[in-house]
Parts: sequence; structure tokens; C-alpha cells
Amino acid sequence: MPIRLALKVDVDTDRGTREGVPNLVADCQEVRAPACFLFSLGPDQTGRAITRVLRPGFFQKVSRTSVVEIYGVRTLLNGTLLPAPHIGRRNEAVMRAVRDAGFEVGIHCYNHYRWQDYVQTMSAAAVNAEFVAARTEFRRIFGFEARTAGAAGWQSNGRSREAYERAGLLYASDTRGGAPFFPRVDGREFKTLEIPSTLPTFDELMGRPEYPDTAIVAHYLSLLREDQPNVFTLHAEIEGMGRRQLFRQLLAACVARGVEFIRLDSLARELLADRATIPVRDQVLMEIDGRSGLVAAQK
Repeated sequence: MPIRLALKVDVDTDRGTREGVPNLVADCQEVRAPACFLFSLGPDQTGRAITRVLRPGFFQKVSRTSVVEIYGVRTLLNGTLLPAPHIGRRNEAVMRAVRDAGFEVGIHCYNHYRWQDYVQTMSAAAVNAEFVAARTEFRRIFGFEARTAGAAGWQSNGRSREAYERAGLLYASDTRGGAPFFPRVDGREFKTLEIPSTLPTFDELMGRPEYPDTAIVAHYLSLLREDQPNVFTLHAEIEGMGRRQLFRQLLAACVARGVEFIRLDSLARELLADRATIPVRDQVLMEIDGRSGLVAAQK
């Protein structure tokens, strides 16, 4: 059975949309790899993320991942000393070009900072309003309803799952680790299929002495499994910009290995053809190696 790998691109910022996304489109097209691009669609308030300084492990991550080099000073001031650019309005042509190139498109969020930092404390009405704003902007840009979403920072709960149910999504990708499942949160089972990210992200490995750049590609190859789909979340700002050459090396190594690249929406339809075989599992918040704070995962 061939190793199957799906690529999921989280697009967090205005600059990442403008510069990183076209790079990733070109790199994926070169090896004929499909990918799902999930867009942040509202204001880029990346600079406000400095409020995360109190999270355990935040300083360690910042120091080892060269945040200023990757994101740029301008992006790190957005929403604080500089106005927050509206990503959807400024970059709709870039987003449509991704769709026109044949790639899957979906929702990452409306306001990345607000969702990642506050969705766990927001009311159900506020969470729904945030997701409706993303759906509205997505529909304005693309002319159709989004069929998938992947939460900013893997921040998910029962209130956000309820917003997904209202949207009638084909599937979501909000969690880390394990096989696809139907989430159960606080005892309530949700019908939207969840396809987790199974591999670590570049920024969870970068700068760690045990994972120099020369060892990262081999490490990823060692993690690929044959018994379940592999899902790799990359970021337009990292793999599409600061670590683009390393990502190209990873793509080439996967091709040489005979890895089969698959579309996430095709995988979802394949799985949903036999819903009875998809398990229901509790969704919880937990720590994962290399990332500060808690993220959604299956228990």
C-alpha cells in the first residue's frame, strides 16, 4: 500500500498571502502535489500576538524559530504600531488564482489573532459571528460557500464545532494527531468529519539541536505511515518564504520515495462513503512537543 500524504496550507498573514502562497502554488505544481489552502480572511493583527508572552514555552519558541526573520518587522507591527491590513480585500486576486490553479481552498479564520487567542473564552454567539464573517468574506471572494475549515492555532471547542455544523462543511482539520474521527466535545457528538494533522510542523522542529535543517527531511520521511493518511500542515510564511528551499527538498524526497499526494476533500469523500467505519472520539486540549500552549487533539 503506498504512503499517502495530504498537504494543508495555513495562511496566517497579509504578507504570507501575497508572497508565500504563490511560491507554494508553484512548488506544489512542480511535483504535481495537490494542497488545501486555508486562508485568513479579515484583518491581520499579528502584532497583537505579543500578548502570548506569558504562555509556557513562548520565549523558547520565539528564540529558536527566528520569528522576525520569518515574518518580517512590518507583519509583527500589524494591528499595533501599524494599521491592520485587511487580508481578503487586499489579496483576493491571489486567492482566486489558487482556486483557478486547481487547488482546494477553505477557511482558516477571519481574524487569526482573535480566534487563536480568544476562541476558548468567547461566547457561542461570538464564535459563530467570527466564523460567519469568514464565510461571508470567503463567499465574496470565491463565489461559493466554503466546504472546509482548519482552526487558527488548532483552537477548537464545542462552540466552534457548532458553527461548523451550521455551515454544513464537508470536513474540518482542527486537531493534531491520529486517524480521522467524528468529534465528541463535552458529551455532544458532532457530524462534521475531522481529519487531524498527523505530522509536526516546521516551526515545531526548527532551531532544536536534535533537528538541524540537514536532518529535518529524513525525520519527516521516518514519520510517514502506511496504515493511515498522513497530513502535513505547512505555513505560507514558513515553507512558502523563510524555509522554502527546505520544503522543496522535502517535496523532492517524497517524490523519490514514491509518496502519493492526495487531496483532503477527496480523502474526506472516500471516508464518508462508509461513515459507519469512522470512530467517534473525545476532543480535548493538550500540549504537544515543540508548541507553546494547548491545542485540540483526540483523547
